[in-house]
Amino acid sequence: MALAPRHELLRGTLEMMILKIIATGPSHGFAISRAIQARSDEVVMVEEGSLYPALHRLEAKGWLIADWRQTPANRRAKFYTLTKTGAGRLREELKEWERLVAAVRKVLDSPRALAE
Repeated sequence: MALAPRHELLRGTLEMMILKIIATGPSHGFAISRAIQARSDEVVMVEEGSLYPALHRLEAKGWLIADWRQTPANRRAKFYTLTKTGAGRLREELKEWERLVAAVRKVLDSPRALAE
């Protein structure tokens, strides 16, 4: 079951997922979107209106580079590759993500009753 459109990903989460997907090798937009969907067990669906602006932001920051290639389906597509700077940023983002997840887990697992 996919997340309803009203659920927004935490700021930066989409960019982090894109960097993680591309860290495995160059990829084009549609393949990135499908990889996120598949790896999330169909929970996270990335719309084109979110994906391509994020890819352009990452490219503008120097975290990705892009070039035109043929897809396996013999179509021309822009393939994105992680730069050395992007790989370093991904490592930093993953550390921060783990910190955030641990902090949220502590709050959710807290046995204290809610204050009234």
